[in-house]
Amino acid sequence: MHLDSSSLKMKTMVSIPEAPLGSTGKTIPLVGFGTAQFPFGAATEAVKESVVHAIEVGYRHFDTAAIYQSEEPLGEAIAQALRLGLIKSRDELFITSKLWFGHAHRQLVLPALQTSLKNLGLEYIDLYLIHFPVSLKPGTGFPFSKEDIEPLDYEGVWEAMEECQNLGLTKSIGVSNFACKKLERLLATAKIPPAVNQVELNPVWQQKKLRDFCEKKGIHITAYSPLGAKGTIWGTNRVMECQVLTEIANAKGKSVAQVSLRWVYQQGVSLVVKSFNKERMKENLDIFDWELSAEELQKIEQIPQYRGSRSEVLVSEDAPYKSLEDLWDGEI
Repeated sequence: MHLDSSSLKMKTMVSIPEAPLGSTGKTIPLVGFGTAQFPFGAATEAVKESVVHAIEVGYRHFDTAAIYQSEEPLGEAIAQALRLGLIKSRDELFITSKLWFGHAHRQLVLPALQTSLKNLGLEYIDLYLIHFPVSLKPGTGFPFSKEDIEPLDYEGVWEAMEECQNLGLTKSIGVSNFACKKLERLLATAKIPPAVNQVELNPVWQQKKLRDFCEKKGIHITAYSPLGAKGTIWGTNRVMECQVLTEIANAKGKSVAQVSLRWVYQQGVSLVVKSFNKERMKENLDIFDWELSAEELQKIEQIPQYRGSRSEVLVSEDAPYKSLEDLWDGEI
């Protein structure tokens, strides 16, 4: 029997399950690939190479943001993957990007998305998110000072997001880092409800209240920092060094990362995981043909909870959010 290179590729490529996105009729791959490398913009060639390899091993959802400065290398990687025949069409991919705080003004949303599309070399993205429930003085970049922080115009910015979807420049719209009260405020005036809320979620920050709320409202959750984002300014080593996860991993012959990712997957949410290491890229996809038992899930539920991404930089006496409780609606 003759095996060509494409059939060999199929054998080594993992097929990632998908979940429906609310009532949109669209779906989202349940495991995605993150491209945020800190300091932002410092490793564009590494991003490009890693994305091409990620496509090769089976990743189809790629998560970027204006502020990550990874849109251009991601776009170059997509073009290269098409040239190499790793994918037949851009439509096989699911691309998420995010609106930067300094562009979170009604009149700046559409131009910001158009810039992201230009950076990516794409005609549309699959999901566009408001990165945070906050705004900065128009055009402010990163880093910023507390004097630049302004309250978010929920209604005006969301109307502009809806316009982006209606124009076909993004297939779906959503938010990131929105706690329950902020979602309620947005839903009060939204004509198109957010399809997704991308938030920190892992065994050390399980977000039960927010998950219940989003489930009731038909909002799909995507988990960022599913491994705790060790090595970033917002991350901790609490997941990777968690004793409970280590014991379960040893008993199952899996890595702590795999146990953590499998736990997130078993919560019925999607996740975005970042590793530019080729072996770990594959390891992070090896979570679909085994499961955590009810007893193991119960042990994980008992893990002390700690929010890693606290974003203290957004809190001050003179800013819209006076305290962390204020910013996270008491969910800290």
